[in-house]
Amino acid sequence: MRVLEIGPSPYRSKGGMATVLREIEADKDMCSRFHIEIYDSYIDGSRLTVLLYSVFAFLRFYFTKRDFDIYHIHAASYGSTFRKGWYVSAAKRWGKKVVLHVHGAAYLVFYEQLSAGKKARVRSIWEKCDTVIALSEDWKSRFQKIFHSRNIVAVNNGIHAEQFEEARCDTASCRNCFLLLGRLGKRKGAYDVVEAVESIRTEFPAVKVYMAGDGEVEELRSVVEKKKLGRYIDIVGWADFSRKLGLMKECGTILLPSYHEGLPMTILEGMAAGKVIISTDVGGIPEVVQDGYNGIIIRPGDIEALGAAMKRVMTDESFDAACSEHNRDKIQREFSSRIMHQRLADIFMEFEDGI
Repeated sequence: MRVLEIGPSPYRSKGGMATVLREIEADKDMCSRFHIEIYDSYIDGSRLTVLLYSVFAFLRFYFTKRDFDIYHIHAASYGSTFRKGWYVSAAKRWGKKVVLHVHGAAYLVFYEQLSAGKKARVRSIWEKCDTVIALSEDWKSRFQKIFHSRNIVAVNNGIHAEQFEEARCDTASCRNCFLLLGRLGKRKGAYDVVEAVESIRTEFPAVKVYMAGDGEVEELRSVVEKKKLGRYIDIVGWADFSRKLGLMKECGTILLPSYHEGLPMTILEGMAAGKVIISTDVGGIPEVVQDGYNGIIIRPGDIEALGAAMKRVMTDESFDAACSEHNRDKIQREFSSRIMHQRLADIFMEFEDGI
């Protein structure tokens, strides 16, 4: 079967969806079972760049990509959903099978803020799809309550764990260093981390936090400078894969005190590298991180709890070592790219008789 993977460019855009597409493209077993082609519907850039590229990409798709059996369409919230609606409508007009893979961390927030007309438009997009993929059982349940659809399935994100082996570190030597990865801003809890560090720096002067990603980089640098926390917090900005591995090797803990998430690739990457995870009870995170077993779970916005979690990591050597072992084992058993891709293959094969 011929499968067209539609989503942001794996090499000209950032974020979790691009990572998922790179992993699919690199899976030799998956590509031997199906004829898979990656189609870039989006690249990072200015609003004008995004608009022009998106329109051109759809037109090229419409006139040149009609000979596929399955269209696996990756979508986030906001503009991404409505842009992908063009692809869904076209593929169904051609009588093809469509799988919509929903990635947006704040998808439910996005949906609830829409007008009645736009909500109806989103529902129409979902109803046209043969299958909708949610990133966790929690999301699946929430989506079913809103969209009343029976075609929603849960597929956890997965990663190629071996590529994070070099990011491992001795837990005893890196327990004072923490890393926040992703789009820097309020949603990821970046400002909460600044406040937490400010509250514990006197008691733990060796604490060091690195923040790597795009987003509100300059705004965070300004806050850190104003609070005179430059010794404790390094706003790195965007880091490519090699730089990310280097930062992970320096740190024993991944911080992600997010307010909204699906199933973040950052957490899975940190687990693969044997890091402690400090995160929040949102989205699919509690399905991956068990409080006290392979990390610490707090409520979003709880600065005191965040500071306490960081203190525990810096003082409890046995906890760090146990989390590291549990996380590496859990990735191999439950969240490897092999498991994720097998689940996708099973979904694709369900359409075999109808193609």
